[in-house]
Amino acid sequence: MHPDKTKVVYCKDGYRRGEYENTSFTFLGYTFRPRTARGKDGKKFVSFQPAISKDALKKISGEVRSLRLHRWVNSTFTELAKQINPIVAGWMQYYGWFYRSALYPLLARINAYLMRWIRDKYKRLQGSKKAHRKLQEIAVRHPRMFAHWKWVPSVW
Repeated sequence: MHPDKTKVVYCKDGYRRGEYENTSFTFLGYTFRPRTARGKDGKKFVSFQPAISKDALKKISGEVRSLRLHRWVNSTFTELAKQINPIVAGWMQYYGWFYRSALYPLLARINAYLMRWIRDKYKRLQGSKKAHRKLQEIAVRHPRMFAHWKWVPSVW
């Protein structure tokens, strides 16, 4: 066994006290560590839970960047959605299983790339406010066009 990959981790939650050397670990793209959770009664507490790891988030961000969506100006909005929806839906299904709010910044970033695409495709919408308004308009008219709008319609 490799010493960097094998260690004893203390699964600290809100009921345990003390300081320990290892309180988190990464496995299969998830980082397991103490996180805030909400109970059935609505009260917050600390629980040991998984969420997407920083390395996986960095890798996915690189993939989003490498898609270079803003350069697809010859495509229509529908074609753009058909191209990226299977990819984004796969990430959402795998990494969104636990603590899905950790994915929200990435999904909001995809919206930023879509705004950039609008600004590059339609020269009259080059102002960021105009492009933002247009993306809002499209999101209202077609709320399920992009897979990530199910979770983050925050084009608002």
